[in-house]
Amino acid sequence: MTQLTGLRHMRVLPLFVGCWLAFAGPAAALQDPTRPPGFDESPAQAVPMTDLALQSILVGTERRLAVINGEPRAEGQAFDGVRVRQIYRDRVEVLDRGRIRTLYLDELPQVRRTQ
Repeated sequence: MTQLTGLRHMRVLPLFVGCWLAFAGPAAALQDPTRPPGFDESPAQAVPMTDLALQSILVGTERRLAVINGEPRAEGQAFDGVRVRQIYRDRVEVLDRGRIRTLYLDELPQVRRTQ
């Protein structure tokens, strides 16, 4: 009688394992309804900001120019994914790939007088 009971368990065990495997796979694929959309996606790679060098600023009565990376640029002008927003006497604001950046002139080295 004990051998007969053991055989029944041996028949039921594969059925149980098969059912468990059949239902465990789809259950793991269920989505959490409270998770925000795009949460499982890999994070977007950060786009590096453009290397910009402000070399000169010209502010006149009728126009304003800034020399950026060796090229004269006017307010509103766009180049290489960058747009010049505002030119001030001492700085220039640009929009670089959706981010506002402020460019400053490099300070000139102090020269001491010799006698």
